Amino acid sequence: MKEKDLRRSLSVLPIGTVMKLTSLTARQIRYYEEQGLVSPERNDGNRRMYSLNDIDTILEIKDYLSDGLNISKIKSIYEKRKKDSYKDNSDGLSDQEARKLLSDELLNIGGLNSRDANNNSF
Repeated sequence: MKEKDLRRSLSVLPIGTVMKLTSLTARQIRYYEEQGLVSPERNDGNRRMYSLNDIDTILEIKDYLSDGLNISKIKSIYEKRKKDSYKDNSDGLSDQEARKLLSDELLNIGGLNSRDANNNSF
């Protein structure tokens, strides 16, 4: 992840700041969270903390609503994006192939691959 993307994903903004940046009420912002459209992190005091990416999403939701879309339609847009993003990130491995690669990698990291295990007697 690039530095810029990493910084944009840091959850450092309290809801009061988000309210000022978006011109929305706390209730509206919490409603978007209840609907699964945004997922702010919680700090040690259990307060919602938002990232710049969360603010972009909230502003996009606000634009969709002003364009006449309802929450249900907005949710379907985000679900489709999530599915498309998952497909784009997939390299075509089956679940079984992915498990095998992960297993091999874990064994190699732990020094337990079959070649080493055959050379070492316990």
